[in-house]
Amino acid sequence: MPLKDRVALVTGASRGIGAAIASKLAGQGAAVGVNYFTSREKAERLVQTIEEGGGKAIAVQGDTRVRDQAEAMVRDVERTLGPVDILVVNAAMSFPTTPFTEMGWTDFEAKLVGELASAFHVCQTVVPGMMQRRRGAIVAVGSTLSRTPAPGYFAHSAAKSGLDGFVKSLALELGPHGIRVNTVAPGLTETEATAHIPAEVKAAMTRHLPLGRTGKSEDVANVVAFMVSDEAAHLTGCYTPVGGGNLFL
Repeated sequence: MPLKDRVALVTGASRGIGAAIASKLAGQGAAVGVNYFTSREKAERLVQTIEEGGGKAIAVQGDTRVRDQAEAMVRDVERTLGPVDILVVNAAMSFPTTPFTEMGWTDFEAKLVGELASAFHVCQTVVPGMMQRRRGAIVAVGSTLSRTPAPGYFAHSAAKSGLDGFVKSLALELGPHGIRVNTVAPGLTETEATAHIPAEVKAAMTRHLPLGRTGKSEDVANVVAFMVSDEAAHLTGCYTPVGGGNLFL
């Protein structure tokens, strides 16, 4: 139980990668706040599954793009589970997959601002307590598309690139306070968010991967769990791709 007596908050944790991360951290002993925006039933089912496995978790609703809701969500977790030691910034913002010439500014702005507002509000709410305790680990779930763009993913690539810069700047400022901040960047991963991609397209993408398969949510969760553990105590400001070799750094 490497995370015993730790409290974790995972945003966007009702399904997909976020749910896998919440489950993994709970399995390693952390009490977990499972944030959701609209998927209440899925979040509550995940909490039930964690509790049936002997873990501790609560479901907390909140749109992390909105300051008041982000603050209320964090306070709910702190009242019930205790001060947040681990924060995983994972809440996803929908976006259109269209070429740049066909994209409207409103759609681009919503993705870019939403992605960064979500990280900004939750981090700024959690960080003061971490600074006071001189301990904390923050992981942002990015995307390898921030480094290797794909057609139609203009808004997503730009937003995740902004998140990469946010993480590095935060790591620089918070390191002296004992707080580590890192990015874990999934490649193509089998989730609801990628279910719309045709099987033949996924197969073509997979053929170019050295490890020969698309990712699973658990692959990402395993790396996040390492990054927030004491075994990664001297790692901060890192960008770690989890894409089966789709990106070499």
